[in-house]
Amino acid sequence: MKKYYIGLSVTYHDPGLAIVDDNGEVLFAEATERYLQSKRAINCEPDQLNWISDVLDSYCSFPSELVIATNWRKKRPHYERLISGLGLLTAKGLLKKDLKKLRSPLENYKLHHMIACQHSSYLKTGLNLVRRLKEFHPDCPVSFLDFDHHLTHAAMASYSSPFSNAACAVIDSYGENGSMAFYRYHHGKLDRIHETRGVGSLGFFYMKITELCGFDWLKGEEWKVMGLAAYGKLDQKLYDLLKDTLAVDGFDFAVQPQHFFDLLEALNAYQQKEEDALKKAADLAFTGQYFFAELMTQILNHLKAVTGEDNLVLAGGCALNSSYNGQITERTGFKQAHIPSAPADDGTALGAAWLAYHRKPVKSDKPPQLLTPYLGSRISNEAINRLIQYNRSLDIRHLPDSLCEETAQLLASGAIVGWVQDRAEFGPRSLGNRSILADPRGSGMKDTINQHIKFREYFRPFAPSVLHEYGPEYFENYQESPYMDKTLTIKPAMRERIAATAHVDGTGRLQTVKEHWNPRFYRLISHFHAFTGVPVLLNTSFNVMGKPLIHSLEDAVSVFLTTGLDALVIDDYLITKPHDRIH
Repeated sequence: MKKYYIGLSVTYHDPGLAIVDDNGEVLFAEATERYLQSKRAINCEPDQLNWISDVLDSYCSFPSELVIATNWRKKRPHYERLISGLGLLTAKGLLKKDLKKLRSPLENYKLHHMIACQHSSYLKTGLNLVRRLKEFHPDCPVSFLDFDHHLTHAAMASYSSPFSNAACAVIDSYGENGSMAFYRYHHGKLDRIHETRGVGSLGFFYMKITELCGFDWLKGEEWKVMGLAAYGKLDQKLYDLLKDTLAVDGFDFAVQPQHFFDLLEALNAYQQKEEDALKKAADLAFTGQYFFAELMTQILNHLKAVTGEDNLVLAGGCALNSSYNGQITERTGFKQAHIPSAPADDGTALGAAWLAYHRKPVKSDKPPQLLTPYLGSRISNEAINRLIQYNRSLDIRHLPDSLCEETAQLLASGAIVGWVQDRAEFGPRSLGNRSILADPRGSGMKDTINQHIKFREYFRPFAPSVLHEYGPEYFENYQESPYMDKTLTIKPAMRERIAATAHVDGTGRLQTVKEHWNPRFYRLISHFHAFTGVPVLLNTSFNVMGKPLIHSLEDAVSVFLTTGLDALVIDDYLITKPHDRIH
């Protein structure tokens, strides 16, 4: 019997659940959107009633004690308590007019909707989990802990890093008091240096840019801004406007107090409409990304000057900006940057569980090491056996010894393959266990996948998964990117060789692949390298636009049968369609 720490991300978006044992080992971590197959799982509990039973049975059998830890403080901020008392956190409250406008790029009703949803999510904390515990473990002692939101981000980033010492930056849209917090991390201890207060937020401004480009940040479409930015150029007038609206002052944001709403009105004039040319939106995206990178650089350089640390760990929603992450070591004084596999709010579930564990004195001689991202669910053998039993048309072959070689041959011949192995990745990126894979050599492959499999815009890029030992050969200023978290410049001589993964600006959001991180994926790429001379595969998430990565075998088969995928690999099984063109 063991003591377990269960972390819950109860943010209204990107809820997640994580389990840590009494040795501090991560047993399970997953975003709730996967189980629900609902992108971002807006307003959904992290401990879904039916799902949590299976999770407890698989990872918390016979507990002697359970600690439930959450990613927000139980004591709510003053402003939230105030507007709640005024009835503004209700549907009727959102309709109220003549309220004092907040100095934020987002309208009051959008901010109040976010706060109302967050308020509601917190009130339901752990209800489903405790309901199941009363059924299956009625005598198990249960205690509850709540942690500062940005501290849970910092814990996720720091404890998952390969560093003993680092400076930590959490740059987010909002927390209990503000949008950012900064820490020193030293041998398992986090000391806060500074926390911002107020509505000044780089995350909110990027959400505003997302809106102005015609995208929806509620759906997580900030990715589209990053992809589209490569097609644009700097709009000097817009850049000057952004600089007047938000500026960095040490660890804080300075918001123009007197003319803020006039500046915001000028900014709203850039709102893209359906009839607007995409080129105009591309210039807006480029300028917004350029401004974002400039402010991030100022903030991180200040952190470097204050701490003197060479290592940086970065978390919060803004840490998902891989376009900037690849520039950190070039534009700041930090020599190494670690971004966790789940830097957004789903990752705070693990941060909360780890903080609960570290409340007791922890003595360990183990050196810090990079956390594996493969912490999620598996496809069950029962599901595979059902598919085999009831299949009437698919060609299913069991290839335990030759799977990688035969799949690599299919990829080299032009096939597009859904690749599902072992445990799912924790975080938003497919890292070789829930991936769609293809040959990166032909530029036409990008359009084929966007049009016939992902059903998304032409400007969305794909990632190159590269064998680590060949990284310096393909990328300028190569640095490891284990979680597909950094965008680097592809060397000009190599862009034609991996044309399908080279973005229009010559960059690629790469994934570093090492044998001890993912042996089977490494073996697959090695076979592809042997056949083609290219140690890179095109890698994109196993989903269609608007949906999360697949969770169950049924999800995988559904995408396989309703898209242009040529083959599906589930563990040791290679599955092809009837009368397939691949031989």
